Amino acid sequence: MSGTVQNPYDPRSILRRAKSGWLHALMVPLALLWLSPMIWIVVTSLKTKKEVFDPDAGFLPAVLNFANYPSTLSVAPFGTYLINSVLVTGSILTAQMVTITLAAYAFARLEFPGKKLLFTLFLLQIMFPIYAIFLTNFITVRELGLVNSLPAMIVPFVASGYGTFMLRQSFKQVPSELSDAARLDGCGHLGILWHVYLPLVQPTLIAFGIISVVTHWNDYMWPLLVTNSDHVRTLPIGLGLLAKSDSGADWTRLMAGTTIVVSPLLLAFLIFQRRFVDSFMHSGVK
Repeated sequence: MSGTVQNPYDPRSILRRAKSGWLHALMVPLALLWLSPMIWIVVTSLKTKKEVFDPDAGFLPAVLNFANYPSTLSVAPFGTYLINSVLVTGSILTAQMVTITLAAYAFARLEFPGKKLLFTLFLLQIMFPIYAIFLTNFITVRELGLVNSLPAMIVPFVASGYGTFMLRQSFKQVPSELSDAARLDGCGHLGILWHVYLPLVQPTLIAFGIISVVTHWNDYMWPLLVTNSDHVRTLPIGLGLLAKSDSGADWTRLMAGTTIVVSPLLLAFLIFQRRFVDSFMHSGVK
């Protein structure tokens, strides 16, 4: 069986290559621009203090100074901070996935008194900036006796109006015929939710999961407000401690600490990037 050989001088082939070339020429500088802050952080973390402020020093360090990393870890218990960040972020994500899934299903497919009013209240939560409710959240956490504990950083975020709204919109796009067929097969609400809806809205769940993890992994103000001891603090607060100094911030150790903080997120993305991309590419109701 002979195949058709494409003529490299065909005008359509030349046009496709030209478009591809222009696309790469545009995307490569944008990618470098996006990566430039991270490159600067890593390079600075490998310099000496003198090189950072020396105008005659080049962009790259003369000698790679890896001593900044153990020095950074000795300033604060970053191991404890890392464990706390993982526990807090993971707990919030797990709780939010459960609450937004159940709430979104109820708002999308169930009928009950006060449904529109309750959903409006969920939408109002999105409109308020998080800093506007810090005081009320702090009073609630204090009354529950949770100040200076890991639950204090978790409890205010177990529900998400934004996540509920996103998932509700995705649920409403699923044809009702699928849930009707599952109901005829004997599935209840939880069975329909698990076997019909959740497999079809994976991209939305992944998108919200990324937003939630990045937001709470990098959260600084709320953990700082409700904690006052090292054994319950998180990684961003550790960076704040590095920035506090009578002689100013120690930039080499601060950049080393920043690299430590962002590395778990970058590593997780590199490991699961194929899963993220495949989920978005193969999504859709069939």
